[in-house]
Amino acid sequence: MGLKDRLRRVLHDLDVKSIGKWFIYSTLIGIVAGLGSSAFFYMLEKSAHFFLNNLGGYYPPVAGGESGGLISSGHVHPGWIVGLVPPLGGLIAGVIIYKWAPEAAGHGTDAVIDAFHRLRGVIRKRVPIVKAVASAVTIGSGGSAGREGPVAQIGAGFGSFLASVLKLSDRDRRVMVIAGAGAGVGSMFRAPLGGALFATEVLYREPEFEFEGIIPAIISSIVAYSVFSSFFGWGVLFDTPVYLFRHPTELLLYAVLGILCVILGAFYVKIFYGVRDRIFKKLPVKNYLKPAIGGIVVGGIAVFYPQVLAMGYGWVQLAIYGKMAIGLMLTLAVAKIFATSFTISSGGSGGVFAPALFIGAMLGGGFGQAAHLVFPDIVTQPTAFVLVGMGAFFGGVANVPISALIMVCEMTGSYGLLVPLMLSSCIVFLFTRKWNLYEKQVSSRIDSPAHLGDFVVDILAGLRVEDALSNKRDMVLIPQNMPFREILALVTDTPNSYFPVIDEGGKMVGILSLDDIRQIMFEEGLSELVNAGDMMTSDVIVVTLGDDLHNAMRKFTLKNIEELPVVDMGEPDRVIGMLSRRDVLTAYNKERQRSDLGKR
Repeated sequence: MGLKDRLRRVLHDLDVKSIGKWFIYSTLIGIVAGLGSSAFFYMLEKSAHFFLNNLGGYYPPVAGGESGGLISSGHVHPGWIVGLVPPLGGLIAGVIIYKWAPEAAGHGTDAVIDAFHRLRGVIRKRVPIVKAVASAVTIGSGGSAGREGPVAQIGAGFGSFLASVLKLSDRDRRVMVIAGAGAGVGSMFRAPLGGALFATEVLYREPEFEFEGIIPAIISSIVAYSVFSSFFGWGVLFDTPVYLFRHPTELLLYAVLGILCVILGAFYVKIFYGVRDRIFKKLPVKNYLKPAIGGIVVGGIAVFYPQVLAMGYGWVQLAIYGKMAIGLMLTLAVAKIFATSFTISSGGSGGVFAPALFIGAMLGGGFGQAAHLVFPDIVTQPTAFVLVGMGAFFGGVANVPISALIMVCEMTGSYGLLVPLMLSSCIVFLFTRKWNLYEKQVSSRIDSPAHLGDFVVDILAGLRVEDALSNKRDMVLIPQNMPFREILALVTDTPNSYFPVIDEGGKMVGILSLDDIRQIMFEEGLSELVNAGDMMTSDVIVVTLGDDLHNAMRKFTLKNIEELPVVDMGEPDRVIGMLSRRDVLTAYNKERQRSDLGKR
């Protein structure tokens, strides 16, 4: 073999065409998602400056790693006027949403999940734009929401658009939607790996990933992160001290924190959807007015606790610095739940990632400080519980334990707490699986409409022909020399549609179908002259007992036939049964029922 032939073979094995395709697509998605995240971040700054600074007189602290954003002047406790800002923002956002794209209401990530599972990855082109503008107004005016939903829709929307322009398959479009969502989240939170894993993990309630999308999501997330950081800096989101895990006994306290996150997480989800279902769905007013009504409640809370406004990253930063009181942190954790529920469940626009981080941080900070007072020799770094609370709480309520803990590590640049993060996250995930923040999630890949065909293939590939022949019906074998008149009398008394033809030694030499027989019936004179050997099809497609049912279905489809002879592996000319399409479907349904019972 020459060098040229070897190179061609290597390139063929590498599937260069497919690799190059996804590298180009993922890079394009990453560039657009990074630019979209940058534009959205800029809009948020301007919106917050207008609404919170100028109108509300509120200048909150900012996260240590935010290069832009609001500059705190120390005036963090505004007057009552700040309570009027969220309703105003809610009204503006409501008009924008319900005039141009009602599906942009809510927290956004659910819309991406739904598009993946049920809408073939199709996202209307206007939705990301409307979502970005409405979210900038909602969050900028103090609405308790986050940035992950809008940026996920921006990236996912472009991925869907690009797939449509290129006329790609639904499967490829779904992968590009994942890549776009991962790029948006990874860039905005400066967490490229966590963002990519989040987009592939958030689709399911069970601990599963959409593995086909992981590599494209990682590539697009890296590109988007690089674009975004080129504008707003390369640092981490939060400034943290060096945390070290040195006392194994601390794990008991981190486990307790996990249990507290379970309790508060269940409360959060129930309030979040309870406000939507029991209040705003029944409220007899126009939909575009509901975010303003939710803003009134948020404004009322903000008069007493302005820390609940917007994303609250600056307050999380102060908790990391240990500059917040225990009672205040615990109060804010509960207040933020109500502020977020009335902001988003009323139809306002924004993500739920930031509020979940805030709630978990405040719960962890309050618990950590209290544990330090009781066990000062064990809990030497009480603010470490802030970070663990962030990752555990969000990972639990969103059913994304892996990506949540990685994102927290990336956002803080601190990997010293990976062990307690893993413990607390697993505890919260195990006990909060019946309460999930993303209601469009499905349990697992087998429950996703996007993978229905895949799992039909997987189940059939795991079954053998002998499994479908457990209740074999009697075959009707026709001797090769049998005259047509006798054949007609024989097949009249049987429900079978296909009949193996055998020679004197019992070996199969062909097959007859009812269609073959009908053709002769209407040919005058032939019925007296022909026998089975004249009418049969000699080129017989067969299966063995050891063949899988997926392979059998392919053979059914190959010539559009309804039954296949089953032959002995040792004697391929000896037929031992007939397999029908109905037999295969019956075996498939039985296996599905067995799997469903096993999952309960």
